[in-house]
Amino acid sequence: MRISKRAQSIEPFFVMEVAKAAARLAQTLGPDDAPMIHLNIGEPDFTAAPLVQERAIQAIEQGLSQYTPAIGIDPLRERISEWYASHFGLDVPSTRIVITAGASSALQLACLTLIEPGDEILMPDPSYPCNRHFISACGGQAQLIACGAADKFQLSLASVQAHWSERTRGVLLASPSNPTGTSVDFEELRKIHAFVKAQNGITLMDEIYLGLSFGEEAARSALALDDQIISINSFSKYFNMTGWRLGWLVTPQELVTPLERLAQNLFICPSAIAQHAALACFEPQSLSLFEQRKAAFKSRRDHLVEALKALGFEVPVQPDGAFYIWANCQPLYSALGVNNSWDFTFELMKRAHIAVAPGRDFGAHDTEHFIRISTANSMPQLLQAITRMKALFKP
Repeated sequence: MRISKRAQSIEPFFVMEVAKAAARLAQTLGPDDAPMIHLNIGEPDFTAAPLVQERAIQAIEQGLSQYTPAIGIDPLRERISEWYASHFGLDVPSTRIVITAGASSALQLACLTLIEPGDEILMPDPSYPCNRHFISACGGQAQLIACGAADKFQLSLASVQAHWSERTRGVLLASPSNPTGTSVDFEELRKIHAFVKAQNGITLMDEIYLGLSFGEEAARSALALDDQIISINSFSKYFNMTGWRLGWLVTPQELVTPLERLAQNLFICPSAIAQHAALACFEPQSLSLFEQRKAAFKSRRDHLVEALKALGFEVPVQPDGAFYIWANCQPLYSALGVNNSWDFTFELMKRAHIAVAPGRDFGAHDTEHFIRISTANSMPQLLQAITRMKALFKP
């Protein structure tokens, strides 16, 4: 069977490969062995809010399971619009909101609508691997730019200007970012977007962790800058609905129709049941619960960052959102007899039964010395992981 060059060019998602290896090892553990602790997957340990679950059951019982409009049901678009107003103080008309089958399909639709073969999109290195693969899947090229701790592992105006060429179509930024949990400085973002717009380029913003921003500065949507910015968002992270596969994008009004045409042909529509259930995300009871869970994520971050530093990890930038810690594990190589974070990951898994994500997935700039640790797990599990690492690194 001939496999397309497009499919052959897509690298494996190594985080998932690590997850499979951790699952295989977990199956071999006996009753006296320490169970596997999973700090490798970016999935909240919290499930969908109770009202969301109830609304899903009601939708099924009421037969609300047939096709919806390709860009989503109007009540959900309106509730998201109201959320932007109440949560961020932004006027985002519901007519500019397109509901999608997860943030992944939102980014795919945006890329297919805006990127021609050969176009380059500037992205920070490190960054979420799937985002660059969406670009390459539609014939574009992700141009990764090395970013360090001084810029919080984010692009700066200077780096965008230095790498802009006649082939550049725009930028794709994530704020807060996966894997670093850091946000783009808002004034720097303003400058970047102004430059990109002056080049007739596009600014794509991955804001799926925006609701999990810690502090007022980080919790500012790029949509406050301009109605020409395209923002991708999701019900997976802040709203704890990962497996429901529901997201959205906010787009300039003139892009709604071409996005709708693509959505009609590629996806028909997002899940009807998930859409009706998601309406309950915006009830006061649910929003209060999400804020409590957000506070829990912040508490976990605060504790784990300090604990990791005490063990010898380097955490060059304090995460200001999401549920990730981007940690340099090089100071601990000698303890495990390794010389890169890939081998460090598997030794940690084998010796302490702790699964983390190696930096290999997220780029090429110094990522071979970093691991991504997810705090999307319970505090008891996180404390147990620290205890095991203490025994391993400080016996």
